[in-house]
Amino acid sequence: MQGTVDGFTYGLVTPVAAFLMAALGAALGLRCTTRSLHATRSCRVGWLALGSLSIGSGVWTMHFVAMTGFTVQETPISYDKPLTFAGLAVAVVMIGIGIFIVGYRGATRMALITGGTITGLGIASMHYLGMAGMRMAARFAYDTPLVVLSVLIAGCAATGALWAAVTLRGALSGLGASVLMAVAVTGMHYTGMAALDVHLHLPPTLPSDLSAVLPGDRPAEMIGPMLVGPGCFLLLAAVVLLFDPGAVTGEPGKAPRPRDHRDHRVPQARRRPRNDPHARDRRPRSTAREGAGRARYR
Repeated sequence: MQGTVDGFTYGLVTPVAAFLMAALGAALGLRCTTRSLHATRSCRVGWLALGSLSIGSGVWTMHFVAMTGFTVQETPISYDKPLTFAGLAVAVVMIGIGIFIVGYRGATRMALITGGTITGLGIASMHYLGMAGMRMAARFAYDTPLVVLSVLIAGCAATGALWAAVTLRGALSGLGASVLMAVAVTGMHYTGMAALDVHLHLPPTLPSDLSAVLPGDRPAEMIGPMLVGPGCFLLLAAVVLLFDPGAVTGEPGKAPRPRDHRDHRVPQARRRPRNDPHARDRRPRSTAREGAGRARYR
């Protein structure tokens, strides 16, 4: 039996909220990636790791915010916790690999292609692993061309976002890269959902409460705990960037100007009493000559 799928149960509320979560995570993560290019080698690892956590958390949160609007009319939906949180780990690790490649190799063609491809595959892997964690009295089938298209969207847009993060400078450039990354995530998600077909296999005798048939947790029960961890990562990244203005604009912090040897000021000599017989001899030579000249032509 074919299930009646609705991906927009709450209208545009869930797509817009999901897009904003993806954009927020991308904005913080890409700013951290940009900031790492101007950091010392010891600090670069920390910036790139924070960027990976931010983007991975934003992508994962975006997916499940969007999934709250996904329903199948004939059956309730629940989620398996281990697979659900495994998607977060996969997203953070694979996006981190792509970011570290670009962060250390720069904007070379091979680094961008490799890093963008791995980042896109991380986004896609998180999505389909999250879909595998769904529990319902049904079987999933996917349209292969649309699945391939969703992966291509994620990879191409992620590559473009990484290129903008390591090449362009300024707040507007960073905003554009964040929007591009958010488009990659949401476009990949809804393209993948369009590839989904749900084939129901409900028991012949339905219980009064269909939730008794399905193990796992309901979406309403998971949305709160699910947002706590990623929210903490995003808050941490926002606080770190707040206290580092150079990361917001993408420009390196200005190093203090080295002092020139001519800028050193000689401390003034201690003033001696007027009745000191050696005070006149200690005056600078130019001053003594001027005084002698004035006395000679007076």
